Amino acid sequence: MSDHTGTVLLAMDFQNGIAGPFAEAEVVARAKDAIAHARQVGIPVVWVHVALRPGYPELPETSPFMRIASHGDLSEESAATQILDVMGRRDDELLVTKRRVGAFSGSDLAEVLRGLGATELVLSGIATRGVVLATMRQAADLDYPVTILADACADRDEEVHRVLIEKVLPWQADVVTVDEWIGK
Repeated sequence: MSDHTGTVLLAMDFQNGIAGPFAEAEVVARAKDAIAHARQVGIPVVWVHVALRPGYPELPETSPFMRIASHGDLSEESAATQILDVMGRRDDELLVTKRRVGAFSGSDLAEVLRGLGATELVLSGIATRGVVLATMRQAADLDYPVTILADACADRDEEVHRVLIEKVLPWQADVVTVDEWIGK
């Protein structure tokens, strides 16, 4: 048994259609370092991606999420919704499909975490303003202590990322670098 019993690392939206532009960026390298550490010390890694059924029956035409869905093919079988190959997801690691921005929204993440005995969540993902912020808020409301890996998260707008990491997210989460989390 590991000293990290109850900790779960969420690797969120590292999928082609969202994280593709970051595939060779430092954020992906740092996320991979966090994942490697989690695997080494026995922390479960749970992958989260957004995908919708063909035709998007989950979305009424009035849904604000329709604007996001219109930017590319978010259907379950689309290449855009698949995890970036460079991330090295293992077949034995769980993949949770969400239907909105936050990892808990329209997914079975709560049940997965309960089954894993999760008592603390560590978040990494793209985008900081999207999945990271929404998931942190819901996790905090569900009474999970949350750690956010600042350098394993990114946003297309670096200023938005900075403000969230420095001013907003610390209100309900511990915000640390991957090296600080690993203990280097």
